[in-house]
Amino acid sequence: MPWMRSHRTALAAVAVTPLLLTVWTASPARAHGAPTDPVSRVYACSPDGGGASGSAACRAAITSNGAPFTAWDNLRIANVNGRDRQIVPDGRLCSGGLPAYRGLDLARADWPSTRLAPGSSLTMRYVSTIPHTGTFRMYLTRPGYDPTRPLAWSDLPERPFAEVKDPALRDGAYRFTVRLPSDRSGRHVLYTIWQNSSTPDTYYSCSDVVFPVDGDGGGRGEENGGDRTTSPAGESDRDAGSRTAGPAPADDTRAPSSPAPSSPVDAKAPRSRSADTPDGTPVASTGGTGTGVSAPLLAGGAAAVLVLTGGAALALRLRRR
Repeated sequence: MPWMRSHRTALAAVAVTPLLLTVWTASPARAHGAPTDPVSRVYACSPDGGGASGSAACRAAITSNGAPFTAWDNLRIANVNGRDRQIVPDGRLCSGGLPAYRGLDLARADWPSTRLAPGSSLTMRYVSTIPHTGTFRMYLTRPGYDPTRPLAWSDLPERPFAEVKDPALRDGAYRFTVRLPSDRSGRHVLYTIWQNSSTPDTYYSCSDVVFPVDGDGGGRGEENGGDRTTSPAGESDRDAGSRTAGPAPADDTRAPSSPAPSSPVDAKAPRSRSADTPDGTPVASTGGTGTGVSAPLLAGGAAAVLVLTGGAALALRLRRR
């Protein structure tokens, strides 16, 4: 009968709604953040990294990846809960063990880097596209670190040289000042772990830094394939976020000094996105291995309600005919 066919048509429309929801939730969501000063590998090699993205190391990393580092602010793993050394395997610290970022783990001595002075004050600029609360833990590879070997946890001290909790997000970035260890020279990796408290995610990043060797001039700047550039003027201390003093080497003096200037690549940093943006990008799940992908969070709820309401109303109207 005609009313039965119309009724079946309406029910079929309602039945399609879960499929629409599935497609909606599978769409990519906005991500979160990474250091731009000292410049991190993932940012330097991203489309936003400027001239650094064309360096030999970045070209090799993109080739190894099989794709560009477009999602440079999304290198994160869910539900680590401080078990970084158990979840992230040796040799894969820079990628967090995530296949989409495996090119960052290449053992090379020519990554785009930032010149630093040992024992100096460093103001980190960590761009964030969505604000979160959490703690930054900062490590510097041990004296004698060999950049031509894969980075392992044994290359890092057991304790960070600084910890910073809940710095303020200003102008799209967290800024906080820490004191660097004074016993480093040559090329090193500044390894930053950002463990969120407002989400289950932990972020990982490698920033390559160079300290003067045998009387080489100090100072600060970015190196791209050996070419050094001078940094622009630095930021005042009032721009630095709230910070707490973390564990430090015995020779680490805590005397205040002017923060270091920011890197030239920061000029391309994106504006902060709204905190109300759904946090639904698929992230790695620890699930025993720490390399899987968790199901995305539900997004587009308002649109789904409209589809369901419309389908139900259509079914009811057709039944009354």
